[in-house]
Amino acid sequence: MRNKFSFAERSLISKLYLFIYFQEDRFAFLTEWYDPTSALLRRYQLFYYPRDGSVEMFDVKNQRIFLRRTRYDDIHQEDLFIGNRVNVFSRQLHLIDYGDQYTANKLGSKKERTLALIKPDVVTKIGDILELIYSSNLIVTKAKMTKLTWSQAADFYAEHQGKPFFNNLVQFMSSGPVVAMELMGDEAMSIWRGLLGTSDPAVARREAPQSVRAQFGTDGIKNVGHGSDSPAAAARETEFFFPSTIGHGPSNTAVFTDCTCCIIKPHAISEGLAGKILNSISAAGFEISALQMFNMDRVNAEEFYEVYNGIVTEYPNMVTELCSGPCMALEIHGTDAPKTFREFCGPADPEIARHLRPTTLRALYGKDKVKNAVHCTDLPEDGVLEVGGTWTPYIATTPIMC
Repeated sequence: MRNKFSFAERSLISKLYLFIYFQEDRFAFLTEWYDPTSALLRRYQLFYYPRDGSVEMFDVKNQRIFLRRTRYDDIHQEDLFIGNRVNVFSRQLHLIDYGDQYTANKLGSKKERTLALIKPDVVTKIGDILELIYSSNLIVTKAKMTKLTWSQAADFYAEHQGKPFFNNLVQFMSSGPVVAMELMGDEAMSIWRGLLGTSDPAVARREAPQSVRAQFGTDGIKNVGHGSDSPAAAARETEFFFPSTIGHGPSNTAVFTDCTCCIIKPHAISEGLAGKILNSISAAGFEISALQMFNMDRVNAEEFYEVYNGIVTEYPNMVTELCSGPCMALEIHGTDAPKTFREFCGPADPEIARHLRPTTLRALYGKDKVKNAVHCTDLPEDGVLEVGGTWTPYIATTPIMC
């Protein structure tokens, strides 16, 4: 039987099959970058190719290719979600929208944001709770330790006003520090509420003994945490703690006395080490008196690390690392905190730390002299300075300790 296709047609069909077979995913995002030189907000399309981890950038205003397709190992598919910031060759790009419907359908269909609120009774267990969050493939995109006033707590729980437990709940929630976090991930609301367990810890211990409330909860009010129960509630509750408009929501808990500064670096955050680091700090007897996540742009990172410019050869790479993703800043409180905490962090080079002081933070969690897990205040007189109001210019999104 004669083949009904000619040689040229068969060749074309083969090429089409090969094109379809080898056609690779390409995810597109609309991004913004603040150009400090011209004080302008520039827009780019960012393209990411998961097959080989390469990126490409297109200048929206000038309608031209800004960066040709280049392999870039510092971005991963899990970093690509609306609202995140990614660092591409020293430019910190804010992902503000999907670039096409395919990307929106592929990466955004099940992504949710929810509020996770850690109550006063278990703030000291925040390291354990963070470990559970990271192990459940959720990402912490915002975090802040704060102390609510009675009025703020009453506003947050306004839907329960008039119920018998309302006054006790508000009293408890304003009795000490809480930690508010925005979590992001596939089905984040149900996953976080599942991690919490049922609101009655006694029931949780019977039905879900591994849940957070089963492990740490006491009763229906002192029950570890809160989780949003709907997208509308998540939006409202997240806005309460992390307002997108003017203002900073409830203030953080920095005390500005007898303190030092610790920054958990972006690589440690992205590797899910924040919970382990917080647990190590607490186990060593240090008090974490304030906590907040933030993003830093390159100009501010250069200014923050200015004291190292020309002193250490790693300075340019230190700057790049600090602005490569979200950081977590801590105020460490205690007598002679700058000196004792700096000793606990260990030598700047993790390899040396592992040989000389194997139980220090950098020995346990550092990778090299740049990705060495944490920054800590070097000079005792700079402890309050780094934690205090002078940090405000360095913060690219919200003030850290102000």
